[in-house]
Amino acid sequence: MVNIAVLVSGGGTNLQALLDAEKAGKIAGGCITTVISSSPKAYALERARQNGVETAVLRRGDYATQGEFDDAMIEALKSREIGLVVLAGFLCILGQKVTDAFSRRIINVHPSLIPSFCGKGFYGLHVHEAALAYGVKVTGATVHFVNEIPDGGEIILQKAVYVEPGDTPETLQRRVMEQAEWEILPRAVSLFCEGRL
Repeated sequence: MVNIAVLVSGGGTNLQALLDAEKAGKIAGGCITTVISSSPKAYALERARQNGVETAVLRRGDYATQGEFDDAMIEALKSREIGLVVLAGFLCILGQKVTDAFSRRIINVHPSLIPSFCGKGFYGLHVHEAALAYGVKVTGATVHFVNEIPDGGEIILQKAVYVEPGDTPETLQRRVMEQAEWEILPRAVSLFCEGRL
């Protein structure tokens, strides 16, 4: 059984999708054992508590350097025997020390079809604002391995979502979550835990 840590910063909608998938038996060979938040106020922590999952808070601002933050993250993950780290709306950059320590064991969900609208500065609503400003007719979500380059790791799964007339960044964000992120993230986690990636 693979111990899974989910790293969050906000409301935790992708975390909820993972918790629901686990309850439904859709994550074979894995168990969400820890939720780590970069903010003590993140609602995702409450979602974790409601589901009996251990929580921890690691704030980047509590550490003088990126290296110290990375060391604390590595310790938090290794002490809990984490086999897979899932970034689900985690707004802190993990340094190369972490990505090397958990090479091919960290995955992220990104709300576009990488390589479009990704990399530094592309997160949350910014991604959907950029997609609408560019005029794309199709967007979607990507689950990928995490390396030292933001959104630069190997792609695991993608799913396309059509942009509809009159879409706002908010309506597009919601549809991409519902139709793509909440579907492919649990599937990718299960594939990893089954040893199929």
